[in-house]
Formats: sequence, structure tokens, C-alpha cells
Amino acid sequence: MLPIWLVIVIAVICFGIAAVIFWFVSKSSTQKSYESKIGSAEEKARSIIDDALKTAESKKREALLEVKEESIRVKNDLEKETRERRNELQKYERRVLQKEESLDKKNEQVDKLQNSLNQKAQELEKQKEELKQVNAERTKELERISGLTSEQAKEILLKSLEEEVQLDAARMIKESEVRAKEIADEKAKEYIVSAIQRSAADHVSESTISVVQLPNDEMKGRIIGREGRNIRALETITGVDLIIDDTPEAVILSGFDPVRREVARIALEKLIVDGRIHPARIEETVAKAQKEVEKIIKEEGEAAVLEVGVHGIHPELIRLLGKMRYRTSYGQNALKHSIEVAILSGLLAGEIGCDVRLAKRAGLLHDIGKAIDHEIEGSHIQIGVDLCKKYKESNVIINAVASHHGDVEPESLIACIVQAADAISAARPGARRETLDTYTNRLKQLEDICNEHKGVEKSFAIQAGREVRVMVVPEKVDDAQMVIMGRDIAKRIEDELEYPGQIKINIIRESRVTDYAK
Repeated sequence: MLPIWLVIVIAVICFGIAAVIFWFVSKSSTQKSYESKIGSAEEKARSIIDDALKTAESKKREALLEVKEESIRVKNDLEKETRERRNELQKYERRVLQKEESLDKKNEQVDKLQNSLNQKAQELEKQKEELKQVNAERTKELERISGLTSEQAKEILLKSLEEEVQLDAARMIKESEVRAKEIADEKAKEYIVSAIQRSAADHVSESTISVVQLPNDEMKGRIIGREGRNIRALETITGVDLIIDDTPEAVILSGFDPVRREVARIALEKLIVDGRIHPARIEETVAKAQKEVEKIIKEEGEAAVLEVGVHGIHPELIRLLGKMRYRTSYGQNALKHSIEVAILSGLLAGEIGCDVRLAKRAGLLHDIGKAIDHEIEGSHIQIGVDLCKKYKESNVIINAVASHHGDVEPESLIACIVQAADAISAARPGARRETLDTYTNRLKQLEDICNEHKGVEKSFAIQAGREVRVMVVPEKVDDAQMVIMGRDIAKRIEDELEYPGQIKINIIRESRVTDYAK
């Protein structure tokens, strides 16, 4: 549908075109023809204008109808939407009114509850006051009946609570130890047993004397020499005492320095084989024996390093290792002990994933100070640390040497491994021996420490002092107190005694009932 103004514009344009045509036609033809043509043109123009006006009028009516219809439709839509919105608002209003009513009801209920709570609080305050009065009266009555003040009763109560807490603590300690040992003991036993089973070592108890066998008793006189000059020369050069007694076909060499004793033994055996025994020959033979012992020392050190599988050790440390072949500790050969500790350290390190070579090296050198501790002032630990520093050993090795007896805190897992391996080697049955006095004193001290505890009836040191059994009075010591007693005894033993390996404290509580049938 075209707009009215457009139809009018089109009609005006058409009329203009018709006028122009008419002007051109009238100009080129005669007057008559012009008139006839103008008349026809005017008629055509009128007809065109009439048609255009009719068309424009019809378009106008159609446009008006469409606009009216569109306005009616829009009005209907608006009315419909308005009705829907009004309905929704009415619904919301109803909901709001319902919620307001419910809130009012709840507020009323809350107010009622608040009032009731206030009343109950007041009642509770009254009851508290009454209870305070009743408690005061009861306390006075209890003090009158028991003859104790409240402070005294409190002390008794605290004491009973303290005993209960101790019992609970003992139970907790026992449970914690059981839980920790379930895993730790199994793993530790597995590692240690595996290491011990895989390391086989022979132990030979050595003493301060050596025995040299003679072909016959006549040789004793030749060893003594004229006016004892041979035996004096031999003792002076070697620094060892020769004991010639009634022992058949034997001479005893006595000396605290095992190297000197070994030199004297080799020299005396060579002299016996040679048969020429006089001071000059003795001096020459002893010099040869010293060179031979030095060679043996070097070979023993190299053999120990080769056996353990450790390389790169300074030659002087190797010589000192060989010298330890002639040193003993509680009857245990120092070199064999060091080799065994090195092997055990390597096995334990392999079990827990540490550096096996470094552990072996630390185990082999842990007692290196014992090679010269009789020549230099100081403990074998400090001497060993100084030697390792002098010959450029690593800090891990130095700390392992310094801490293997617990004098210094271990700074690495290697040091802890060496401690364990050293204890294992020293604690092997038969590995070490003690003098009888030291042994009996240690057993007596063990029993005395146990007997000093309250509730102990008897104590017995057994298993060569590696276990102590404590018999307690069942009426004075209960199961929980046994745990605390065991820890106290173990702590005192660790602080006051020196012993190889470890000592087991076994506390026994036994109740017996005796009756007679008549």
C-alpha cells in the first residue's frame, strides 16, 4: 500500500510530463493539430489524474484500515498483558500476606519462648543459689564427719587422681611401645639378623703372653747364656720379659705391647732354629724380625682393605690397620673387629639404601685410634678423629669415628649404622672377655640398682649380665607401675654402668594363693 502523499506526487509528475509533451507537440504541428492534440492530451491528463486520485484515495482508505487494525491489535495485546501482570501481582500480594501472617505467628511463638526461657533462667539462678547453700552445708557436714578440711580432702583427691594419671600414662606408654615395636623390632631384627647371618667371623682371644716351643730343655740354658747375658740382651733389645720356668720345652714371652712381643717371638724362633745364640746374633736377628713384622703389618692392612673392598685409603692408615692385628680389646682382636664392623655396616647400609662403600669405609676406620693409643695421650676416639683429619678423610667418616661410642651426636645415617654394627660385633657371644672382678662388679651393680626401687623383692643378673630379672611384690606394684619401673631401671643402668651390647630388664609380678586340704 502506497502512502497518499506519494500518490499525489506521482500524479503531479505525470501532469508535468503531459504538459511538456503537449508543449512540444503544439510547437511542431499546426494550430489545429495542436488544438486537437492538446485536447486529447488534456483529456488523458485528466484521466490520469483522476485515476491517480482514485488510486490514492483507495490506498489511503486501505492504509487507514490497516493502521486501525494494528492499533486495535496492539491495544488488545496490552490489555491482555496488563491482565496477566495484574493476576501475578495479586498472587504475589496473597503470598506476601500469608508470609506476614506466618511471621506474626512465629514472632508470637518466639516471644512466648523467650518469656518461658527467662522464667527458667530465673528458676535456674534460684536453684544454683540453693545448690551452693546445700553444697556448703554438705561440705561442713562432711568435714565434721570425716574430720578433714576441704583442703585436706582436695589433697587426698589430687593424690588419687595423680595415681590414676600415672596408671593411665603407664598404659599409654606400654601401648605406644607395643605399637612402635611391632614394626621397628621386626625391621631391626630383620636387618640385624640378615647382616649377622651373612657375616661369618672367627674370634681368637689373645692375652699378654706368647709361648715359644723349644726342641728340648737344654735350649733353655743356651737362651739364658753365660751369667744370663743372652736373656738380658734379648729382653733389653725387644722390651719383652722372658719367663723361663719349669714348663717343659717352652719359654714364655710376657709384654703389654703385642708388636714387641711378636718381634721377640719371631726373633727367638729364628735363634732356636739357627742355634747360634749370643748378643751380637740376637741384635741382628731382632732387627730382621722387626723388618719382618713391619712387612706383616703392611700385608695385614692391605689384606683387610682388600677383604672389605674399600679403596683409596692413605698408605699410613693402611699400615695402622695392619698394626691393629696385634691389638686386642677385651680379648677381641682389634683388626678382626674392625673388618667385621665394616662388613656389618655395609650389609646394614645395603638393607636401608645407604652408600655401602662409605659405610664400609667408616666401619673399617672407626677404631683406627687403637693402633697407637698406647703411644699417644688421649682416647682412641680422639686419636682416630685426628688421624682421619690428618689423612683427609670425609666429614661423614670423621663424625662416624667420633660418635661410634655416643660421645658425639651422629650427624648422618652412616654414623648410626657404624654404632649398630660396632655393638653387634662387640655383643657376639664369645667376642669379648672381661676380667673376673669387672664382671662380678657389673653383676652386683645391676642387682643393686634394681633392689633400690620400691616394691622389688629380689633381683637376679643372668645371661652373663645381659639380662636382669626383677621379682616384685604383687601387693605393692601393679601391672601399670611395672612399665614405669622398667623404664626407670633401664635409664639408671644406661647412666651409671658401662657394658658391651645391651641389657634386658625383665620384671616379673606373680600372685600365689596357698591353701591346704585337711
